[in-house]
Amino acid sequence: MSTTTPQPTPRTAVVTGAASPRGIGRATALRLARDGWAVAVLDLDGGLAVETAEAIAAETGAVVRGYKVDVADEASVDEALSAVEAEMPAIAGLATIAGITSPTRFFDTTLAEWNRIMAVNATGTYLVARRTAAGMAERGYGRIVTMSSVSAIRGGGVFGGVPYSAAKAAVLGLTRAMARELGPRGVTVNSVTPGVVSTDIRAGKTSPELEASLAADVPLGRQATAEDVAALFAFLLSEESGYITGATYDINGGSHIS
Repeated sequence: MSTTTPQPTPRTAVVTGAASPRGIGRATALRLARDGWAVAVLDLDGGLAVETAEAIAAETGAVVRGYKVDVADEASVDEALSAVEAEMPAIAGLATIAGITSPTRFFDTTLAEWNRIMAVNATGTYLVARRTAAGMAERGYGRIVTMSSVSAIRGGGVFGGVPYSAAKAAVLGLTRAMARELGPRGVTVNSVTPGVVSTDIRAGKTSPELEASLAADVPLGRQATAEDVAALFAFLLSEESGYITGATYDINGGSHIS
C-alpha cells in the first residue's frame, strides 16, 4: 500500500544536464530554487555546473551546488550522487534532463552513433534514476521526472533521427515500469515529452531557415522556451502532483495532437 509520507524539508532536487546557459536543465534548476528546493546542478562540464550553481544561488538565495557527472558512466554517477548525499539535504526530487540528439538518417546511422545516443539518453536516465530512487524509497517519498521527446511518440519527424527516437522511447518504457515498482514505496515517476524547444541542443546542427520552419509547424506559432518546459517539471516534482505517476506529459504547442 502506498505511503503518505510528507515531502521532507529541507529537500534537494537533482537536475542533470543543468549547466547549459540556454538549456531546459538550467531553467528547471532555477525554477526549483525559486520554489524553495535545494538544488544539485549536475553536468558533464563540471566547471560550468559550479558556475551555474553559484549564479542561481546568488539570484535566489537557495542552497545550490554544482557537480560534474557523466550520466552514461556508472562510477561517475555514483561519485557525483555520493557527494550530493554527503553535502546537501535529502534527495526528494530528480529531473533527468541530460541528453544529446542527432538528425542522422536511418541508413546513415553507425553503430557507434547509435550507442552514443542510447548511452546518454536511455542508459544515463536509468543509472541516475536507479542511484537516487533507492534513498527515496527508503524514506517513503520521491518525485522522479524523466525527459523523453515527442520524437519517441511520432517516430522522429521533428529533428531527432532513429537513434534519438529509439532512446527517448526507451525512456518512456523505463518511466512506466519504474512507476509501477516504486509507487508502493511513495515515489512517483513521470515523463515529459517536449516538441521543438529553443535551446542549445541543436546548436550548430541547423540553420535559421530550419528553425523558422520548425516554429511555423506549431499551432501556437512558436517554439517552446526552456521556461515553458521547466514549469512542467516543477509541477511534476511538487507535492501537488502526488496522485500522478506513470504519466506522459506532452508539451508541444499542439504540434502533435492525438
